[in-house]
Amino acid sequence: MTESLNPPPLTRQQTLERLRADHSVSVLIIGAGINGAGLFRDLALQGVDTLIVDKQDFCAGASAAPSRLIHGGLKYLETGEFRLVAQSTRERNLLLRNAPHVVHPLRTAMPTHSWWGGIWPSIQRFFRRPAKIDDRGILISEVGLTLYDFFGRHFRSMPRHSVMLGRKVHRSLPDIRRDVRALHTYYDAAISQAERLGFELIDDGCRTHRGAMALNHVNFTGADGEAVMFEDEKGGAFTVKPQIIINAGGAWIDEINRQLGRETRHIGGTKGGHLIVDVPAIRRQLDGRMIYFGTPDGRICLIYPFMNHVLVGATDIRCTDPDQAVCDDDERDYMLEAVRYLFPGVAIGPEQVRYRYSGVRPLPRSDAADPGQISRDHAIVEDRIHDWPVLSLVGGKWTTFRGFAEEVADDVLARLGRRREIDTRQLAIGGGRDYPRDTASREAWLSRVTALCEGDRQWAITLLDRYGTRGEAVGRHCARMSAEGVNRQHPLASLADYRVGEIDFVCRFERVEHLADVLFRRLPIALSGQLDSAVIDEVATLCGAALGWAGTRRREEIDAVYEIATRLHGVALTSGQESSTISTQESTS
Repeated sequence: MTESLNPPPLTRQQTLERLRADHSVSVLIIGAGINGAGLFRDLALQGVDTLIVDKQDFCAGASAAPSRLIHGGLKYLETGEFRLVAQSTRERNLLLRNAPHVVHPLRTAMPTHSWWGGIWPSIQRFFRRPAKIDDRGILISEVGLTLYDFFGRHFRSMPRHSVMLGRKVHRSLPDIRRDVRALHTYYDAAISQAERLGFELIDDGCRTHRGAMALNHVNFTGADGEAVMFEDEKGGAFTVKPQIIINAGGAWIDEINRQLGRETRHIGGTKGGHLIVDVPAIRRQLDGRMIYFGTPDGRICLIYPFMNHVLVGATDIRCTDPDQAVCDDDERDYMLEAVRYLFPGVAIGPEQVRYRYSGVRPLPRSDAADPGQISRDHAIVEDRIHDWPVLSLVGGKWTTFRGFAEEVADDVLARLGRRREIDTRQLAIGGGRDYPRDTASREAWLSRVTALCEGDRQWAITLLDRYGTRGEAVGRHCARMSAEGVNRQHPLASLADYRVGEIDFVCRFERVEHLADVLFRRLPIALSGQLDSAVIDEVATLCGAALGWAGTRRREEIDAVYEIATRLHGVALTSGQESSTISTQESTS
């Protein structure tokens, strides 16, 4: 695999020049989070001329701040949302096939404290009456998981649930609460690099159809009834005349509609905070499992191994201003207390938090007293603004983005008088294409790429894990640069598990505009708790070399990364000083 495509996707400059020469597009998508990115790819595959824009980077905002689960939504059974569970489990199974480089099975354990607990509150919730469940007993858990297995039968690739009782539980998890009587085990999935998959959807769309165009870091400035106006970061203005507008702005949907010319009240988002914590004692006991558990106040929390640490989540707090959403100290302390409740014998404190992030879920406006009871289902809401049909994509979640995109794309195709050409259900995404699924094909891939990596097999394995089959293009790029006398095979001085050529490749071929795009989204550097001043400085130098940044621009990019960390989480990075707690959530429109 190489980056020489026939024809290659339009560059940013070519896209801007084309739009200034011809303002017309069939579909304009405002917002490049996961809902927008999934729809963009689907429409591009059908040959529809589509432009997607975002005021920040692709897949920033809430799409970069999930619990990183690809799951069927076990708790939705309690509210009788069987259709959503059926769709979610099917889409989970499809993603395991279509994106195996970033979506992996996740063995999940659910502790229970009694035989009969939770039956009456579960009945109340099923009929949409408020009820707090602080204990889901063995019986109700068995019923729920049996239904969950049934709904997940389509495209199944993982085992059905099982249960462990009594002493076996405490041999498996020595530090778990002593009153845990049983441990139900079932399988869902996790996504290691959500941000990368979001970018790959955009990239696939641009590579599929010449009329599919994508721009990050552009500001939406308004609409006059005939055209929609934008401005890029260098002050260059351009206009777009679409037939259909898709508002995929997530928590910013109502604000985007206001700028288009209509006041709406579609969104009532809730903020979800998460922590990346360095707690080896718990990580060892988890043994690759997620624990999905209830707290005394009736909330559901989760903890599972993630990038040499553990991920803890999540809060669910109403949020009226998504631009101000941060995981604050109160949320941090709440989640740490939840971990202490589950593992009372393990010391865990704020000093062990390596990273924290928050995003606002684009949930439908609701008067529900408990934000956790607001449906996670999705909906298309149509408004007529000027002469445009404006379709707002309300709700949804990472797991069901493909199915949601399919529904919206079919609606759009009908409006355009076109028919679906390509089914996306079993179509691989990005680095999942031609992914080696058996020992022989994996060995063949590794052997081929090891030759590009100067015989370093471990680096070839890392490339496959990090990029999927796109890792071969990364290795080929590094080998080509080395052949030209520029050594791209060296590890970074500040990050031993990354190579100089990787950074160069990402900057040149993955639509990078800013240093933060690399550190927070294209690569999981910040997410894995490795961001410090030395890393920022070295990566900035490599980005500057690839993108032609002068010394002033390089300093501005570094300052911007420092400002993100300081403004959102009160962490000041100074030259030569390492940070142990970096967190970010960047707005997207």
